[in-house]
Amino acid sequence: MNRRRPDSGPRVPGRRIPGLRLRMPPQFGHAARVALVATLLVGVVYLGGVIALNRAITGRLVAAVDSRLREHLANELAGHQPEHHDSSQPEGDGLTVTDSDNDVDEAPVFVWRATPGQRPVPLTGGAPALPASRIPAGGDSATVQLGASPFRLATVGRGPGLLVAGQSLAEQQHVSAVLEGGEIALAPVLLLAMFAGSLIIGLRALSPVEHSRRRQLEFTADASHELRTPLSVISAEIGIALSSPRPAGEYRATLHRIEGESQRLRRIVEDLLWLARFDSQPPPPGAEPVDLSTIATECAERFQAVAHAASPGISVTVSPSPAAWISAPPEWIDRLTGVLVDNACRYAGPGGRVRLSVAARGSRVSLTVEDSGPGIPAADRARLFDRFHRATEQGGGAGLGLAIADSIVRSTGGHWRIGESRLGGALFEVSWRRSPSRGH
Repeated sequence: MNRRRPDSGPRVPGRRIPGLRLRMPPQFGHAARVALVATLLVGVVYLGGVIALNRAITGRLVAAVDSRLREHLANELAGHQPEHHDSSQPEGDGLTVTDSDNDVDEAPVFVWRATPGQRPVPLTGGAPALPASRIPAGGDSATVQLGASPFRLATVGRGPGLLVAGQSLAEQQHVSAVLEGGEIALAPVLLLAMFAGSLIIGLRALSPVEHSRRRQLEFTADASHELRTPLSVISAEIGIALSSPRPAGEYRATLHRIEGESQRLRRIVEDLLWLARFDSQPPPPGAEPVDLSTIATECAERFQAVAHAASPGISVTVSPSPAAWISAPPEWIDRLTGVLVDNACRYAGPGGRVRLSVAARGSRVSLTVEDSGPGIPAADRARLFDRFHRATEQGGGAGLGLAIADSIVRSTGGHWRIGESRLGGALFEVSWRRSPSRGH
């Protein structure tokens, strides 16, 4: 039940990269693997999304071209006159010979007349040669290669032949190429950001797990050390007693030492079992109104025998009004008070003083235990409630008492305040929300 030593238990070293002084946290490798898998999954999703997006955009662009070609063919069949036409091209079958009726920024639309068994005749100026084998069936649309550029062709039947309209898809290909270039340039940035973000999140998520694992290793090593000491003493005492015949007084002294170590071993095991049961989160005892003043007074009386043997004096100061009632399991609060008083008695030493105070201020009730011992250095307070951690070897004990006390305080909604006492030693104060007494 003593305060902790500054450092104990094994330390789990970080990972060191050969040739560098950079120390990586132990969980870095696992976090990096998880981040890599997440990045690969995002990469696959990104690739699928890009392919679907490009297909949708390309389809929309081609659909717009098809709509324009069909509109142009409809105008040609209806005999609409354009604003400009090229009279150098022949007219046949009453069909108007036209140039493009396009806007300045749009690609030109070319028209051909295809007659079975004859070479397709261009009806607009600048139209590329159109092989008859490339012409889609009547009413259909298709993309064909004419020269160095792909063309979109649409047809409509007229008489024994077909009227063919075509437009170059070079502009649409340029748009698709620009889009794909941007997507390709964005992919490394996105994947790198995804990996870095996943790695950071993974490291932060695994940090409590790694901390718990490290605490578990330290706890196991410290528990082994604390249990080994009394077992070694008991084994040594038994070995010496059995080595040769001895007077009855020496046997009696050996048995007394074995009994003391056995009691110490039993206390350690009981504390470990209590913490194990507490960590497994069983249903807590039922909370009920508890009078802190009564518990503090009874605890002081119970420790008078300890105080008489170690020579510290114990005093109790309680607030008469208002009543110091809280809602908590009584056995837990009694154990918490006993841990704090036992801890204070150990460190107060011969001729020292221990003082218990119970006060009710507003909506809070506090229990304070002070001693005239050496106090707690500020550097040791961060690990004060670690299991098996003691600030000094003075006072004996295994260093589990304050861990049990901290578990009780956290589970009952209390708050710690650790400081320096006016008696010269340590001050432990726990406060809870005030609860109405049974009489109210």
